[in-house]
Amino acid sequence: DAEYPVEHISREKVEECLKQFTGKIEQIPPLFSAVKIDGKRAYEFARKNEEIELKPKILVIKEIELLFYNLPTITIRVVCSKGTYIRALARDIGESLQSGAHLLALQRTRVGDVSLNDCLKVEELDDFFDRQITKGEA
Repeated sequence: DAEYPVEHISREKVEECLKQFTGKIEQIPPLFSAVKIDGKRAYEFARKNEEIELKPKILVIKEIELLFYNLPTITIRVVCSKGTYIRALARDIGESLQSGAHLLALQRTRVGDVSLNDCLKVEELDDFFDRQITKGEA
């Protein structure tokens, strides 16, 4: 993983930076993305080191919140429109802070109306299927 200068970055600077990414923003997708250019995916060009120009997309960041700050790591929570590239958002935040940034982890907590809280954990599956079978026998 790349390392970036962080000595000049304070918690307050991060919080101010995040504010500018709230609302309607333009975002250039990552080179390694599924965006189509002339019928081919961007990642196909990127794998061959072919230069391409990706056009910015308009998207909406409804909420962005700093949850954890201990440089060089921060954790944010983002509520965004579909089509948002979180890797690109990290890149843009890093650039805005005159540094760099990349993801260490990504957890989707909601997609549309389905929340992570609505989902079963793997260890709950056996009980769930047992209940479904029992219902079917009734």
